[in-house]
Amino acid sequence: MLAGATMISFSPVFVKLAHIGPTVAGFYRNLFGGVFLLIVVIARGDPLWKGRRPFLLAVACAIFFAADLSFWHRAILHIGPGLATMMGNLQVFFLAAFGILIFKEKIDWKFLVSVPLALMGLFILVGVDWQQLDRGYRHGVLFGVATAVTYAGYLLIIQKSQSGSMRLSAAANLAVISLFTAAIMGVESRTIAESFRIPDVQSWLSMIAYGVLCQGLGWIVISRGLVKVEASRAGLILLLQPTLAFLWDVLLFSRPTDGQDFFGALLTLAAIYLGGNRRR
Repeated sequence: MLAGATMISFSPVFVKLAHIGPTVAGFYRNLFGGVFLLIVVIARGDPLWKGRRPFLLAVACAIFFAADLSFWHRAILHIGPGLATMMGNLQVFFLAAFGILIFKEKIDWKFLVSVPLALMGLFILVGVDWQQLDRGYRHGVLFGVATAVTYAGYLLIIQKSQSGSMRLSAAANLAVISLFTAAIMGVESRTIAESFRIPDVQSWLSMIAYGVLCQGLGWIVISRGLVKVEASRAGLILLLQPTLAFLWDVLLFSRPTDGQDFFGALLTLAAIYLGGNRRR
């Protein structure tokens, strides 16, 4: 799980390094990742069809995942890989709110403490005076919030898709979702006239690594580890992803960072862990 979390932490780095549009980046991530996963599924002999229900749930997952990546990639370009990834991981609060409102789950002290803690951390990270931030940065923050909402929807549906008796294997399900997501983002890219051209070697390598390493191999490794690690420890390990993404942003892209920023990042990460460590 540590290896998988480290792999996927490079996802926003690859988006930043590639000289292509945000929607096309999502298209290539899912295309390359989906083909890689398809090869794995065929090699293992896993079926890709188990009826209408798994198919429709995979399509629904693809719709939410395409929206999630579109918002996230735009947030990365506006506010950087670290903060964009951290904001996307605020999905734990939207999932918790869904459980409380729809499934009538009880509100515990962890949720009551984690929400203001996360808001305080983000307030420190984003900036004290919202009006003084430039328009692009403010848009990036809003894209980050939209990322968290759509990511929560994706996780709810993918959990549903893996709960029935007639379900695809994790690799087969992710392969189908990836290829459908690629198709959706391809249509979106065409509609908004984003070029599909990958202009240079750096962009090619970034997109191949993004698809194979992050979309494919990273999540296969994490899935194998999840069944062997208790939930609380798994949640803590997966926090390595936004933590490292923030670190890569500082080290690779010279993100202006001081003690206040690190304090805000630690507060946000602590809140995400606390909010995601609630009992079902």
